[in-house]
Amino acid sequence: MMAIIGMFYQDGLTGSAWGDWSNFTDSPLRAEAELGVQPPVGYWDPAGLARDGDAEAFKRRRSVELKHGRIAMLATMGYITPEIAGKFPGYLSPSAGLKFADVPNGLAAISKVPAGGWTQILLYMSWCEVSRGPGSDIASGRPGDFGWYVLSSPDPETKNKKLNAELANGRLAMMAIIGMFYQDGLTGSAWGDWANYADSPLRAEADFSQELGVTPPLGFWDPLGFSKFESPEVAKQQFKRRRIVEIQHGRVAMLACIGYIVPEYFRFPGLCSPSQGVAFADIPNGLKGAAAVPLAGAVPVGHSR
Repeated sequence: MMAIIGMFYQDGLTGSAWGDWSNFTDSPLRAEAELGVQPPVGYWDPAGLARDGDAEAFKRRRSVELKHGRIAMLATMGYITPEIAGKFPGYLSPSAGLKFADVPNGLAAISKVPAGGWTQILLYMSWCEVSRGPGSDIASGRPGDFGWYVLSSPDPETKNKKLNAELANGRLAMMAIIGMFYQDGLTGSAWGDWANYADSPLRAEADFSQELGVTPPLGFWDPLGFSKFESPEVAKQQFKRRRIVEIQHGRVAMLACIGYIVPEYFRFPGLCSPSQGVAFADIPNGLKGAAAVPLAGAVPVGHSR
């Protein structure tokens, strides 16, 4: 169902069921020459922050984006590594008798780090910001590098590929770390079991834990409370009706997705409508096909349900 809506969206904006996003020339989100302009939407500026054309403001925001992305990548690895590789042996703070093994993973670690440790972290962050002067990463750094030349290359194409990868990974890491914070805060653990989230407003009052379709991480998904009624009996009755509708929509969406994909590789020979001389090869793929199908063909489709 998600896939077919995405196909409709792509078809409507690019003019083709498998349209090239470069055809979407009317997008207000495009800025083709900059790093980080990646498909499918190109330059992403939904809030219009760069519409004033201020290049210096854009460079400052790009610098901030890169820094946040790098911090998020480190933070994400900081969540993952202790779970897989284990923790350092010995003491984090010998004077406080605090071992690395005593520090929990995730948000709970905030309360375990000594004040002296937080002071060092904050002082180092401040030094990184002021040591080269405000804005020096923009003024003196090579475009896109911002003073971190590990990802540079003498070949411009290779360099752009690396820097684009950094931006993409940083954006992904920013989403990932927020998801980890969210999971940690709701389940009480950095790798918490969602079954611990007993207070979820997304759980129905009736017991649907054994129903088909109850899958992790959220279990029974009912954000709008459609299955919360005055009694569990009524809730179960309404749930069954909605589950039937969901299955029917899912089946139609699966057929529709296949209907988008298959004609790109194979079409039936001969005529779709001999009386009107319409061949299968004459029917375009995607949304345009709706206008090409004869009325006599659309009516049976509508009544087949």
